[in-house]
Amino acid sequence: MAHPHQLGFQDATSPIMEELLYFHDHTLMIMFLISTLVLYIISLMLTTKLTHTSTMDAQEIETIWTILPAIILILIALPSLRILYMMDEINNPSLTIKTMGHQWYWSYEYTDYEELNFDSYMIPTADLKPGELRLLEVDNRVILPMELPVRMLISSEDVLHSWAIPSLGLKSDAIPGRLNQMTLMSSRPGLFYGQCSEICGSNHSFMPIVLEMVPLKTFENWSSSML
Repeated sequence: MAHPHQLGFQDATSPIMEELLYFHDHTLMIMFLISTLVLYIISLMLTTKLTHTSTMDAQEIETIWTILPAIILILIALPSLRILYMMDEINNPSLTIKTMGHQWYWSYEYTDYEELNFDSYMIPTADLKPGELRLLEVDNRVILPMELPVRMLISSEDVLHSWAIPSLGLKSDAIPGRLNQMTLMSSRPGLFYGQCSEICGSNHSFMPIVLEMVPLKTFENWSSSML
C-alpha cells in the first residue's frame, strides 16, 4: 500500500500492474529526452546569435521534424494497445466474484458457491484495533486465492461507484443496470487496499476495499467455514 509522501506508484502485485509500471517508465523516458532536447535548443537560441541560412531553408530538416514525432507516437501507442488488450483478456477464470456498490458499502457474492455472500463496511475509527488503518479497514475482507485468475463482475444498485485496487492495477466503474467485468491475479499473498474512486455522495470517502490474497489451501478452508 502507499506510504506518506510517496511520489511513485505502489509496488506491483499482478502481472498487469508490472506491465503498467514498465509502460510508465518507457513513456516517461521518452518525455524526458524530448524535454531535454527542447530545453537544449531553446538555451542554444538564447545564448548565440549565429544562424545557418541553409539549414533554415532546408527541406530535409522539415522532413525530419515531421516524421520523428510520428515515430515517437508509434513507440508510445503500440505498447499501450498491447496492455489494453491484455487487461481485457479473461482466460478460463478459476473463480467469479460479483461486486455490487451501495451508498456507502460494498457487497460481494462468490457465484461459484451457494450462499457465500456478505457486505463489507468500513470499520469506524473508534472500533479500530492497534495497527489497523483508519478509513481503510473493513469488517469483512474479500478472501481470494493467489496465483489464480479471478473474474470480477462489478455493478451498482444506486449511483455511480468505482472499484479500484492500485497495487493490482485495477479500476472499473460500477454503473447501475450495467455489468462490467475484469480479471485479477495476484503473484504474492498479502493485504491490498483500495477505495471507491468515483464521487458517489457524502460518504464517498468511507467505502474502502480490502483484498486478502492467500494460498489456495487457505482459501478452501475459509470458504468451507463460511458455508
